[in-house]
Amino acid sequence: MPNLSWLGKDKVVTYHQKVAYHFLDKKFSVGNSENAIIHGDNLIALKSLLPRYENKIKCIYIDPPYNTGNENWIYNDNVSDPRLQRWIGEVVGKEGEDLTRHDKWLCMMYPRLRLLQKLLSDDGAIFISIDDNELFYLKCICDEIFGKSNFVANFVCKSKQGKVGTSATISNEHEYIICYAKNFPNLKFKMVVKKSEGRKENLRQWGQADKREDRPTMFYPIKIDGVEILPIKDDGTEGRWRVSEKTAQELLKDNQLEAVNKNGHWNIYRKFPAGETSTPYGTWIENIGTTAKGTIALKNLGLNFAYPKPVELLEFIFNLATDEDSIILDSFAGSGTTAHAVINLNAADGGNRKFILIELNEYAENITAERVKRVGGEFNFYEIGALLFDDDDFINDAVPFERICEYIYFSETRKNYQPCEEKNLLGVDDDTAYYYFGSENLSWTTLAKIKTRAKVYVIYADACNLSEDEMQKYNIHFRQIPFDVRKY
Repeated sequence: MPNLSWLGKDKVVTYHQKVAYHFLDKKFSVGNSENAIIHGDNLIALKSLLPRYENKIKCIYIDPPYNTGNENWIYNDNVSDPRLQRWIGEVVGKEGEDLTRHDKWLCMMYPRLRLLQKLLSDDGAIFISIDDNELFYLKCICDEIFGKSNFVANFVCKSKQGKVGTSATISNEHEYIICYAKNFPNLKFKMVVKKSEGRKENLRQWGQADKREDRPTMFYPIKIDGVEILPIKDDGTEGRWRVSEKTAQELLKDNQLEAVNKNGHWNIYRKFPAGETSTPYGTWIENIGTTAKGTIALKNLGLNFAYPKPVELLEFIFNLATDEDSIILDSFAGSGTTAHAVINLNAADGGNRKFILIELNEYAENITAERVKRVGGEFNFYEIGALLFDDDDFINDAVPFERICEYIYFSETRKNYQPCEEKNLLGVDDDTAYYYFGSENLSWTTLAKIKTRAKVYVIYADACNLSEDEMQKYNIHFRQIPFDVRKY
């Protein structure tokens, strides 16, 4: 498969692996919920979510910069390459003014999409709002990151009303929402369900393609109650049936065909019982709201924000792609429309969906979080905290002991850490006891401190003074700090 190339690509394809892990510091809570709003760089925040949420996010929606030249966005990733570092701190310019504007956008998006792909569950989907400026570049890198076979659809969304722009030639009234699955065969979107009353339909074809010669194989007799009936038209000419002979026999066997004699002329009718039919949603989205409607909705909450997505649009997406217990992530949160839509959807169907929002800008608290609060949402508000590892790749001394314990225990067990009465004990899971001794060496003196009895012991320490035979005898697995501490 051909791949897209651009300036700096070779430096960013693995950059998501080099992003340092930071802890998230809770600043305040509104209510009692697992919902989260994170203020900070979304690349760092996404990396911080990996231990707990890798392969757990059912639906991701993002609304990144469209790179129109009017957004004043800045490339700030600290990629160790002089060509890219020249971009840091500079506003990305307009077409024709900034010859590297698309390179910068691709360098910004690529590592973030890599992390989002890791967070997405095996039955999950990502939806990305975009317009013509970067649509085709975005499709190329998504094919590379998610896999071309996992492309689901490119939704076309009518986002504006009336004439848009200064051009007298075309009024651009739509945007796109490109969608990829983590694993397409596992994807299950909701369907459009319609209730139908019972009806009958003449099995003989009508219209311009109703002649025997049009489909010769569709001219055959159907025998009902001892009468053989051919698809003869009212004027006596030969027509054809609407289904194949095999299908007709199956319908006959299932009692779905009925013969009717009217004035000596036989017709066969197919019976459709009353019930429900399901069809997929289409890719054309209209009559669902515009950015102007989104702006008005925010003003009604006493907040001002330029061009927010209408909440109805995200309700449509989350209704399509999530179930009642899904986790939904938005790493370009803006005014918080994603959370608003989740709250509305939960209220409508009694669901318990959770949201995680990430917003870089300072309005994360006074607009994003404030909006969620004003529509009745509960959440925890976080800031980006300390690094786990310092510049020399050792455990950061500034990190509290309990945060390190929390990180190590979760990375080992995928379960939440709860402080234990016994010093150095992280917890017991599946008859395995986990210990963290920091800068101590694993020795007989260390083992004498262990009080909990288990079948297996996993012990983190600075070094090990025990022999392989001794560790095997007592079912001890040694993890050396910091080298054996898992890095996400």
